Amino acid sequence: VQLQASGGGLVQAGGSLRLSCAASGRTVSSYTMGWFRQAPGKEREFVCFISWRDDTTYYAESVKGRFTISRDNAENMVYLQMTSLKPEDTAVYFCAAASISYSANYYSPSVYNYWGQGTQVTVSS
Repeated sequence: VQLQASGGGLVQAGGSLRLSCAASGRTVSSYTMGWFRQAPGKEREFVCFISWRDDTTYYAESVKGRFTISRDNAENMVYLQMTSLKPEDTAVYFCAAASISYSANYYSPSVYNYWGQGTQVTVSS
């Protein structure tokens, strides 16, 4: 599957953005889909994922209650709605796809097989 993330930009603190991840090649329903982010000088960190099995969603504590991941299987898209943005949310955001597994740790970037190119989100204070 090929992934392309978009929707990043510059926003003031407290604002909102919606990131999109367009998939091609295979349907997103065949994968657990995740979002990760990487700030300058830092490691890539988990943001959220939506399970292949039942669409259950999981979030990092730092974004819980502010971010929402969703998928549209008909459009083969995955979205990340971000609200109440903070300067510490500034990073390059990546969407990723992980193959079906009953035991994978989907919080880890290492289990994801496919990655989009990333989209920059900058939150000004």
